[in-house]
Amino acid sequence: MSVAVLTDSLSCLPRELAKEHGIGILPINIRFGDKIYRDSVDLSATEAYELFAKDPDLFSTSPASPVQYIEAIREAAQSGRDVLCVTVSAKLSTVNNVASLAGEQVSAEFPGIKVKVLDSETVLAAQGFVALEAAREAALGRNLDEVVRRARNVKSQASFTLVLETVRNVYRTGRVPKVAVQAASILPVKAILTVSGGVVRPQGVARNMRQGIDHVLNKMRCKVGDSPVHVAVMHAYSPEEGKKLKERIASEFNCAELWVTEVSPVVGYALGAGALGFAYYADVDVPRQGCVDSGRAQGLPPQ
Repeated sequence: MSVAVLTDSLSCLPRELAKEHGIGILPINIRFGDKIYRDSVDLSATEAYELFAKDPDLFSTSPASPVQYIEAIREAAQSGRDVLCVTVSAKLSTVNNVASLAGEQVSAEFPGIKVKVLDSETVLAAQGFVALEAAREAALGRNLDEVVRRARNVKSQASFTLVLETVRNVYRTGRVPKVAVQAASILPVKAILTVSGGVVRPQGVARNMRQGIDHVLNKMRCKVGDSPVHVAVMHAYSPEEGKKLKERIASEFNCAELWVTEVSPVVGYALGAGALGFAYYADVDVPRQGCVDSGRAQGLPPQ
């Protein structure tokens, strides 16, 4: 491979999948009290959710340090490879800025090496798909420009949808007042989130989790039809529900790939345990004419 691919742990790539494709993962830091853990390195997602449940107010997160990015990019450059670093949306985190500054420093140290930092404009496994496809292209011996071109193509296609079991922790994003969340948590509904324009946005609400999952699966069906689709099932501290959703998707869709991952606790601490959904993209995105959304979520107009 002439191109090394890096991403951050918000990509939710399972460790074995990242290792198989040679993707370097820069862990986000998780602080609990006076201790700092590296996401998915010192602490598994499950262990992090258990810490959060003990005392939510002691739980916080921060990006990997500039030094960590410099070291990771420098290691790839020393092996003579160009570098592509796929980051979480710049509208959601400072990770992209940290990676860009590190890339500039390493580029100055190694004039013959190209370093590209790509804003995925998404997060979670949708971001993971961008990095994964870049690594697959790199494994074919493509140069940096070709790898970036393919990554951008997947970036334009990949999306995710999550149905939240609870909204009582969403105020931790800093974008929703706590009082509004407290009021919303009284309502017997499940919020549905997606990503658009690099920002996580509400897509609607459902009366219960089953209705929410029916709705988001139907939206995917309307979008991809019978086309081969890449799907990553995501769950927050709910492995059995994740397994059931994977089995359902396998039986109802033409899956080019299908895997399960746990929502990074770096995001999950705001989404709450029990969140369930998936990231996906199809190589050919053809809207299905006349498709009726029988599982329409309530409260917001159709997207």
